[in-house]
Amino acid sequence: MEWTPPTFWRPIRHLPVVMGVGIGLQPEESAMNATTVAVDLAKSIFQLAVADDQWRLTESHRLTRKQFEAWFANRNVSLVIMEACGSAHHWARWLTSLGIEVRLLPAAYVRAYVRRNKTDAADARALLEAARASDIEPVRVKSVEQQALQGLHRIRSLWMATRTARINALRGFCREFGLVIPVGARTGIEAISRVLADPASAVPTLIRESMKLLVEEIRLLEARIARLEQELSSLARHSDACTRLLTIPGIGLITATAMVAATGGSVAHFKDARHFASWFGLTPKEFSSGSTRTLGHISKRGDRYLRMLLTHGARACLRAAALAAKADRALDPLRQWAVTLSARTHHNKAACALANKLARICYSVLRDATRYGEPQPRLARKFERTSWPVAA
Repeated sequence: MEWTPPTFWRPIRHLPVVMGVGIGLQPEESAMNATTVAVDLAKSIFQLAVADDQWRLTESHRLTRKQFEAWFANRNVSLVIMEACGSAHHWARWLTSLGIEVRLLPAAYVRAYVRRNKTDAADARALLEAARASDIEPVRVKSVEQQALQGLHRIRSLWMATRTARINALRGFCREFGLVIPVGARTGIEAISRVLADPASAVPTLIRESMKLLVEEIRLLEARIARLEQELSSLARHSDACTRLLTIPGIGLITATAMVAATGGSVAHFKDARHFASWFGLTPKEFSSGSTRTLGHISKRGDRYLRMLLTHGARACLRAAALAAKADRALDPLRQWAVTLSARTHHNKAACALANKLARICYSVLRDATRYGEPQPRLARKFERTSWPVAA
């Protein structure tokens, strides 16, 4: 005689699973109470941890990309929590278009909430715990335009790194054959080109043609970088935020467009100027206990690319101010402060302090939507700035 299951019996595959164990909530009841979903993102497999309005874990799912897209179709979800990692901003925009609130949390802060072994399920549960911490500031969701502009900067950085690698390789080859190449990228490339064009040089015929191809590759990269910088200049001309940032000493075309790409031209989500500077890792580390307070070197946390641009801009501004002071030319208060600081401390410390101050000035300029001080710089020079001339 065949056994017939009673009506109240449910197949185990329909029960939600928590840490691999089924629980007694029906799917309809679970969906009704599930208001928060933590998502551990990946390329093709997405781990979900579903919690009710009391932050109790009710479901755990492992979905493919197509299943993940269809999962939210018939669910009443009020909040989705994700790490601010690759593709997170895309999914945040998609979920926002469905009317779901999205909160992106810094991945470094979520790691502390992972218990025992690291798995996708543990990461998703850690997101639920981290979302309850009031001191973790969520990451602002970037627009498509912001990410596209950041992509241009990343492409430029890759091309610059490739160019530097090719130049270093050519220098090494020439050194092996007893040829001394002068310091400097531009002068070095010109000297190498002359050596390769001279049939009586010490470069062997076997490698000469391949070295010429490397020089041609460098020239091609320079032309591509110049065209990309022209595109950035065109974008900056139509951006009020970029135009205002370019009025600040030490802030050029690359730094201004990179900052607008990272912030969207708004700093309303930062508490104050120091918070903004700490976002670049330009504020000192603190080692304090009781009544003893010790400040160390800069934290170097946050956006490494923008910190590098601000530091290079500060070095250029400091060098120009030092030359102007040596020539007895008048200095504005910012440059005078930088020269005075450099005279009584190490040059690198002065450069980092000036980079910190430039970050705070950028905050004020973006917050108040005003230009920086007087006299106004010649913006045309900054708009037209390119690393190399564009080939006709």
